[in-house]
Amino acid sequence: MLNPNRLELARRRRGWTKSKLASLVDVSTKSITNYESGDQQPTPETLSRIALHLDFPVQFFEQTDVEVVAEAAASFRSLTSMTASQRHQALGAGTLALLVDEWIEERYARPTPDVPTVESSDPEEAASLVRAEWELGNRPVSNMIHLLERHGVRIFSLDEPGRQVDAFSFWRNARPYALLNTMKSAEHSRFDAAHELGHLVLHREGQRGREAEQEANQFASAFLMPRSSILASGLQSASLRSLVQRKAEWKVSVVSLIYRLHSVGVISDWHYRSLYIEASKKGYRTTEPQGSQRETSQVLQKVMDHLRSQGLNRREIADAVHLKVEDIDRLVFGLVMLAQDGGRTTHADRANQDRNHLRLV
Repeated sequence: MLNPNRLELARRRRGWTKSKLASLVDVSTKSITNYESGDQQPTPETLSRIALHLDFPVQFFEQTDVEVVAEAAASFRSLTSMTASQRHQALGAGTLALLVDEWIEERYARPTPDVPTVESSDPEEAASLVRAEWELGNRPVSNMIHLLERHGVRIFSLDEPGRQVDAFSFWRNARPYALLNTMKSAEHSRFDAAHELGHLVLHREGQRGREAEQEANQFASAFLMPRSSILASGLQSASLRSLVQRKAEWKVSVVSLIYRLHSVGVISDWHYRSLYIEASKKGYRTTEPQGSQRETSQVLQKVMDHLRSQGLNRREIADAVHLKVEDIDRLVFGLVMLAQDGGRTTHADRANQDRNHLRLV
């Protein structure tokens, strides 16, 4: 039997209107509306066509309700420029990530979330407090995703086209989640991760809007480039060429470094404008010179490695949560897991095993 909750989730995840789905399935738009309201059940043949076109297993639609990530609970950086379809697709990805996360939670013990809630209205101060709480001092963050995961943030990936969906985060059952767009430079993705940490720390109640986005940006800048570190950088007379060389110390974009140097008073207004204009002309706002290595999830990689050692493959994971392998790949940074030849561990065997502990370094 079709679960209306699941049908709406699948349709929105694909970014389709009811009329588009109806046209592909060869039923009326009113029928799709009735299916989603629970007033009508499709025939088995129609359900098969729905599953085929939406590219979900039929079994996905026959499971219990999924608690969809609410728009009010998620932080979107470009909310005003996003279409409703883009929001629905991203929130659908977040909801599917929760299904995968629950599967992992049942089998692996991960760090308990310890993301502090900071009541300070000053993002700079909040970033300093979190750094102190996590005993980071003023040293650069070597890997932003690994740091978040060590403190219990559940990280998943997005591969949404366009820049409207940079990343977003939310809290669910006292667990913090962040989804990061993999279509951006490594430096921009690191900034997005710090930006979402800012939302998790400053806006736990779901504050949204331009002011909240500015606060999260300020938090990210201060978290990745501590004030004392920037003040001691000796970059008062820096050229754009020297900044391209030095940005690797903090693993940030050259434009972010220019902004931070100005915000803490290391460079003048005139110097800032000159550097920014030169960087823009060279295309550095969208293309990063001398890019760093892309960061990915340590937790998801360890899960994949352990499953591979058990002779399991991604299809078994996908089948367990009733998704296609391609949808799993889109959430786990495209990490490839190849099954080993040999014996397999049965579901009953796994149920009887202790939860595996993931050691994060």
